[in-house]
Amino acid sequence: MTLAELRKEFRSQGDAKIAEHSQRFFKTGEGEYGAGDRFLGIRVPVVRKFAKQHTDMTLRQLLAFLKSPYHEERLLACIALAALYKRGDENVKREVYESYVANLDYVNNWDMVDGSAHLIVGPWLQEKSRKPLYSLAKRKDLWRRRVAIMSTYHYIRLGDFDDTLGIAEILLGDDEDLIHKATGWMLREVGNRDRPTEEAFLKKHYLNMPRTMLRYAIEKFPESRRKAYLNGKV
Repeated sequence: MTLAELRKEFRSQGDAKIAEHSQRFFKTGEGEYGAGDRFLGIRVPVVRKFAKQHTDMTLRQLLAFLKSPYHEERLLACIALAALYKRGDENVKREVYESYVANLDYVNNWDMVDGSAHLIVGPWLQEKSRKPLYSLAKRKDLWRRRVAIMSTYHYIRLGDFDDTLGIAEILLGDDEDLIHKATGWMLREVGNRDRPTEEAFLKKHYLNMPRTMLRYAIEKFPESRRKAYLNGKV
């Protein structure tokens, strides 16, 4: 199918009421994290279904979707790029990774980052230098920092926690709530697999850690242990 045909089919599934709700949900007001974003009103399961039905979309077509002004088309691109990376050979994986990081300006909301970073960036850097993650963690752009911490989810699943902890340490002083949530979430995932490793990090940093980050990190702790952290009595 041509790009125009794909767009026509995709956009035909939009719903004005859902779009209106999404405008509020993704904080698109002036000064908010999603300021100015536009929506078609297509729910995530429908986006995922479309990606599965059109696995023959080319990298060029996916990048065109990624540069769309519409949130759901950019989300579609992120989901489909992750799927293309997974099934591709080494050359395809390289192309997807390089295209993805070259176009991070368009991976600009939490759902896009969370649905792709650990499936593209994490795997590509697994056997390579992971310095790019630390560079991203220090960028001014909120979403690049979220890409940095979320990419480490791939390593967490393999029992490798060093980069999660290293990047979390960089992000301890971050001003953005969405970074606090993502970092706390990844620390919790470390703890789900190795509680002593997570607690060693927390004991060192919890008194100065953003409250939201701490709450996310200790969400699965026993109640008494959770309260001890929240009350500063560990």
